[in-house]
Amino acid sequence: MPGASDTIWDIAKAEVEKRESHEGDRDGLECWERSLFFLGNKNGGKTTIILRCLDRDEIPKPTLALEYTFGRRAKGHNTPKDIANFWELGGGTSLMDLIPIPITTANIRTFAVVLVLDLSKPNELWPTMESLLHVTRKHVDRVITKLGQTNPKAATEIKQKMWNNLPKDHPDRELIDPFPIPLVVIGSKYDMFHEFDSEMKKIICKTLRFVSHYYGASLVFTSKSEALLLKTRTLINHLAFGFDRGKSMSLDQNKPLFIPAGMDSLSQIGPPPAADSDIGKLHAQSPVDLWKKVFEKAFPPKSVGVFKEVSDPAQDPQYAEYEVDVMRGQKNQELEQYKKNASKTWKEMDFDS
Repeated sequence: MPGASDTIWDIAKAEVEKRESHEGDRDGLECWERSLFFLGNKNGGKTTIILRCLDRDEIPKPTLALEYTFGRRAKGHNTPKDIANFWELGGGTSLMDLIPIPITTANIRTFAVVLVLDLSKPNELWPTMESLLHVTRKHVDRVITKLGQTNPKAATEIKQKMWNNLPKDHPDRELIDPFPIPLVVIGSKYDMFHEFDSEMKKIICKTLRFVSHYYGASLVFTSKSEALLLKTRTLINHLAFGFDRGKSMSLDQNKPLFIPAGMDSLSQIGPPPAADSDIGKLHAQSPVDLWKKVFEKAFPPKSVGVFKEVSDPAQDPQYAEYEVDVMRGQKNQELEQYKKNASKTWKEMDFDS
């Protein structure tokens, strides 16, 4: 029981320690608590998605910086209500210095990232995605490293957990690089995207499928349509409250994509949507870099904020961290080998399939 002299911070710290001591033991707690962090394009629909997932009939207001809200859900009658903390970063990529605030060693084991990309602005898609994921991943890696200093078992479990969505015999297991914590990619404003010509939709759909699969993320397209919002809510409620994520899936580029993590494959996605002769002229260092170059040739990047773009964000000195960079260097070598092997396969594939 809290003592009379305890401050609110002492009580909060004790509650966090209690939750950590019962990690994985639902019966040891009155409720389960998770956290979701929404990032993405400015005016991309993040607030609207959060409000609909929480069943709040409110008019969305512009997110000024970093905002917080929460929701409660019970899985059944007479059961404790689980808590989900919803964080939202405003300003697109202009306020990325605020990304570290919600992600801590205390909540990293029950934390997830939701990246909302505005499908109606394809020229902003790649720089927004790349910048936000890069900065977030750097910080998450640092938090996991810090956690490992006091709780090596927990840090190891986090790293292993992201491979659980992919079967051990999946052919892409050695070729992808899962995001260190659960990640959902939401393509918003599908109603506007649906008006694009078939070639534009093909490039965007294939690219987002590749990126999502490569990072072990779920992918869903949404709009203000109730049917699409329902699918989005299914994924969000899975992360926020532990509900079943559902087994439905849609890979058709002429329909809204809905692909749970681990359900896609590089063979189904196919090669980057470009002519074989064009791919041969691109000097890419990894599969991700190759897809980036193909995508940006079709949709030249547009400035998305004050973030200083670099040719390779991983080489940006302001985010340098020796241990993490050494591990990433190893991974890049593996990816380079993938590129050499995959290039032979791409030549045999039908690019229109």
